Amino acid sequence: MIRSLPFFSLCAFLLLSCAQPESDGAAYQQLIPLADTVTLENGSFTLQENASYSLNGFSAQEADSFDKVLTDQASIHGLSLTKASGAEAALQLNVDPSLANEAYLLEINGDGISLKGGSPAGVYFAWQTLRQTLFLQADTEQALNLRAVRISDQPTYSYRSVMLDVARHFFDAPTVKELIDQITLYKVNTLHLHLADDQGWRIEIKKWPNLTTHGGLTEVGGTDGGFYTQEQYNDLVAYAQERFITIVPEIDLPGHTNAALSSYPELNCDGIAPELYTGIEVGFSTLCADKEITYTFLKDVFEELAQLTPGPYLHIGGDESHVTEEDDYVKMVNFALQTVKDLGKTPVGWDEISHGNLDQNTVSQYWASSENTKKAYDKGAQLIISPAIHAYLDMKYDSLTPIGLKWAGYLPIEKAYDWSPDQLVEGISAERIIGTEALLWTESVTTSADIQYLMFPRVLGIAEIGWTSADKRNLNAYKTRLESHLKVLDRLEIGYYKGSE
Repeated sequence: MIRSLPFFSLCAFLLLSCAQPESDGAAYQQLIPLADTVTLENGSFTLQENASYSLNGFSAQEADSFDKVLTDQASIHGLSLTKASGAEAALQLNVDPSLANEAYLLEINGDGISLKGGSPAGVYFAWQTLRQTLFLQADTEQALNLRAVRISDQPTYSYRSVMLDVARHFFDAPTVKELIDQITLYKVNTLHLHLADDQGWRIEIKKWPNLTTHGGLTEVGGTDGGFYTQEQYNDLVAYAQERFITIVPEIDLPGHTNAALSSYPELNCDGIAPELYTGIEVGFSTLCADKEITYTFLKDVFEELAQLTPGPYLHIGGDESHVTEEDDYVKMVNFALQTVKDLGKTPVGWDEISHGNLDQNTVSQYWASSENTKKAYDKGAQLIISPAIHAYLDMKYDSLTPIGLKWAGYLPIEKAYDWSPDQLVEGISAERIIGTEALLWTESVTTSADIQYLMFPRVLGIAEIGWTSADKRNLNAYKTRLESHLKVLDRLEIGYYKGSE
């Protein structure tokens, strides 16, 4: 549950003419991600409890969606926004096509607040910057008194993602929505859901119902699993879209498939269904490359996923297929890649897919192998950079961390922040990198509190890597800003790691 801000004086809420100290604008320098250009100006503007707002340049459908999210999020700050039109509105939100797609311009002066974006997404990110400012000032005398400022900002990468593994342990739709609400404040625009693995199949496929009725029964440790009906998944996708987050569904293949193999024995080369698996080992399962039904299965699954997913990407997995013969691996990966393309989507896969037929319409996701990533790059693929040693948030912070793993090493807050996507693999060009991702695998994660503990505050640093240019990022300065944001996380009741850092 999100806590509303304290009740401020009637003067601060209602009277623009009340005498009060002018905000020093320090909050603008504490933003995460750090903004591109911040110029303080003379004067200030005080928001009222019932401040008016206007939307311009939005389609009717976009405006309806934006209205709902805007007013819901404003209520967290103690504001009851009312819609108005024209220049009279105190808060003006305008789509300005002269700006880049996700770029925005936030201007505050004595007359009001202007949020401009190159698209509705750009306007939304400007609104998140304003929200952060309100959070950062919440405990000051100038809580709703905003220093005049001009902020010009845009992201470095178009793909700024968080991944949640719902296969090892299943998390229901309300938990995923809670995560969406938490990460949207930091301008994350993609949520990658790992929907199928050895331990469970989590998305309803109507042509193959036993995937969920059997394959979704359990999870790591043998506790009850679960799955999303197609209606629940559609609702999740819509909820994310309203917050300008694109859902990327993943069906991992040809390994990590024990739940599917247990559900349909005909997918096994020997025709015998293995038992459901509740451990955490990897690399022991594989689809059968020699059976036609394997390709019927893959085609059916990706067809239904494509129909359910309006976003441009479908993730085919492709990692850790240790018991799959190389020729069989390449055959099945190539089929999946082409199937996804034929459905009008862009296929994404872990860096091992570099052994397949990649081109400029394919995305390879670096998690472990620089060699695979360079091979994918040489074949023309686009890249997502998400190295396990820096971006796998299931890694423990240190030796005292009560949950998490450590096979990729400990991941303290500094290490999650102090890296650049274009500096990890020799011989690749930054222009081919579409973004980065913070990942949370859930072998040891069983509750929403566990998600928060491992993800926060490290996810803030990776969000900044995706948004802010490398020349503006500095570890020591970031740690100072992060101290301010721990109070924001407290206000949002996010149970982050409170280590010595």
